[in-house]
Amino acid sequence: VKKPKTKRSKRFLESRAPKLTEDVKTAMIMKGGNTSQTITQALKDLVSELKNITRPFEDSTSLEFFSKKTDCSLFLFGSHNKKRPNNLIFGRLFDFHVLDMIELGIEKFVSLSEIKASKCPEGTKPMLVFAGEPFDTVNEHKRLKSLLLEFFRGPSVSAVRLAGLEHVLHFTALDGKIFMRSYRCLLKKSGCRTPRIELEEIGPSFDFILRRTHLASDDLYRLAHKQPKALKPKKMKNTSHDAFGTKFGRVHMQKQDLSKLHTRKMKGLTKRKRKVLTEEQDAQAPKVAKIEN
Repeated sequence: VKKPKTKRSKRFLESRAPKLTEDVKTAMIMKGGNTSQTITQALKDLVSELKNITRPFEDSTSLEFFSKKTDCSLFLFGSHNKKRPNNLIFGRLFDFHVLDMIELGIEKFVSLSEIKASKCPEGTKPMLVFAGEPFDTVNEHKRLKSLLLEFFRGPSVSAVRLAGLEHVLHFTALDGKIFMRSYRCLLKKSGCRTPRIELEEIGPSFDFILRRTHLASDDLYRLAHKQPKALKPKKMKNTSHDAFGTKFGRVHMQKQDLSKLHTRKMKGLTKRKRKVLTEEQDAQAPKVAKIEN
């Protein structure tokens, strides 16, 4: 354990320490020593690029070093060679060690500049759609789906306005390939309150093929996704929900003595009750005969 010698180093170590609510995940975009024009353009379209000679599947030490230096938990590495042309490696790290890596080869690519359409504003939070049975049944595709969700979902927000839902990222798994498409939502008039939605492709467009994978063990994967107790929602006892989402609760009470139950008293009923009691008392009173002298 490193002990800080200055206040600045103490603040730096505190910023890197585990937190209940972690910071927004950041990603490293890297370009290998040998790349093609397709990979370069793909990395440019997917954000920015860094030049570095490394091979993540052979040796990940340099990758972990850069992750710790930049405090990044996600990475995207692009490379190109004769054996594996036009490679993109998506990966994530846990405690600055590689957790999952999945290598995707680009078979077909259409850049942003080739599709002439108005783009979404920078910073728009995308809606992610996954289609295809392998994303729910095949373990490698399940991990890829989880990895892509972390990579593209952006920061967590409490609410999004309807007009802000205009960017769609669609991933389709079919016949051993993965197709990535990017669309812009167009809200058209429909004659009612809910608008009619049309999708316009804005790019980039990828046709991927799954190549090598490096997946964490089930125990390490569960450890990486373990949630602190302080963030877990507290369970409420004796509550249930029906099929429509209505909440029901059960309350335990002691046995009540209804004879001592105080009810609301109304003046009109009280006066009438007194009058009835007075007439009954007069009727039940013994009659006394008067004797005249």
